Formats: sequence, structure tokens, C-alpha cells
Amino acid sequence: MAEALYLEDSYLKEFEAKVISVTDGKFIVLDKTAFYPNSGGQPHDIGIIVRKSDNKEFKVTYTGKFKGEISHEIENPEGDQLKEGDEITGKINWETRYEHMKMHTAAHVVSEASNRITGAMITGNQLGAEQSRIDGNFDYSPEKVKAIFEEANKVVKQDLPVTCEFISRKDAEEMPLLTKLAKGLPPEVDNIRIISIGDYEKGADGGTHVKSTKEIGKIVFVKYASKGKDNKRIYFKLE
Repeated sequence: MAEALYLEDSYLKEFEAKVISVTDGKFIVLDKTAFYPNSGGQPHDIGIIVRKSDNKEFKVTYTGKFKGEISHEIENPEGDQLKEGDEITGKINWETRYEHMKMHTAAHVVSEASNRITGAMITGNQLGAEQSRIDGNFDYSPEKVKAIFEEANKVVKQDLPVTCEFISRKDAEEMPLLTKLAKGLPPEVDNIRIISIGDYEKGADGGTHVKSTKEIGKIVFVKYASKGKDNKRIYFKLE
């Protein structure tokens, strides 16, 4: 499996790698990558792959994970293809990635604020560069939503550090917050990536985040939607 560089450094915009497989001329697997694959509610990265031998550029239009491998879908220049063994430079579309990073950290803050104020259990999320949402069994009222976003923005203004660490499965099973999660992971998973937002929120996470809540800006409530008795949605954006 390729080394996922984004797990260690969300701010890595450019990296060197080697092509280890090509399928149908356009699905590329590298030995390492900073391109984030579509997963966990966070959209995939786009950007370019530059072949080092001749500086030819290949546009990356989609990044996904299939059978445990991160695959990059590319647009080939006419009459040219990447080949196994090619050495490349990968370049992330930073503007899009950074918006997703801010949204992802904001979603964690809003989710924790929602849980603290309403007791809601968060069941899902979908991030976007312009607007995002979280799903849960919210006890909705205009007053409670106002309180959630006041709390979330108070946290943002505190400029809390957002840190990443890897802990063993054994240690996770001894932490009340992570016990259920750790026991539900496949047996081969020995290390779990933990994201902490100061001392406000902590949880297992595989996505990209900003280094500080101050980078988020202001979190703004957009709308509320009901998707069933126990499934409600809160939409938000950043300013």
C-alpha cells in the first residue's frame, strides 16, 4: 500500500514519488502520495502529476481508494501515458485542499458543540469547499442551533492547536472515548490516528486538518433539514 503522506502533514503541497502500476492507461498508483482519496465525507484532492523525465503534466481529476490502494485518475495528453517506473512530482491543488481542511476541522468543532448542547450523536457528514453538513439525531430548535454556533465560534476564536498523533490499538482500547471504535477495527489495524482540538475534542480521524482553529474563520449556520425521525441535518459555511 502506498505511503499516505497527508496523514503526517496536511500542508504538504508537493512531493516526489514513483509510479508502481497503471490500469487502463489512466488509473495510477504511486509508492507514496499526498493526494487525499475521497472518503469519510471529505472530497478527494485534484492537481497534477509531472513526469520528471520530460516535465510533461498529467491532470489528476479524481483520487480514490480501491482494494486498499490509493488510485489517481488522470487525463492523458494525446498520444502519451504514464508508465510503471516513471518518477514523478505530484502537486496538490492547494486552494481546494485548504478549503476542505478548514471545513473538516470546523465540522469537528460543530459536531462537538452539538453533542454538548443537545446530546446529539453525529452519524455522518459531507464536506464541500462552499458548504458542508453534519447529520445526527438533533433535538432541533432555533434557540439550540444558535447556541451551537455561538459555542463553535467561541472555540474557533480561542486559537486552539489541532494536533495529530498515532496510538496503539491497545492504548485506544483503554480509552473510554475510543474503546468501541478500536474494537470495531479490522484485526490488522495496529495504529490509530487521533486528532485533538486543544482539550475540546478528540477522536480517531483519517482526514486533513488545519493547525489551529483560528484558521477556520467564522462558522455560519445556513439551514436545517429533516431527513427522517432520527436523521437531521445542519448545513454551515465559513466566512
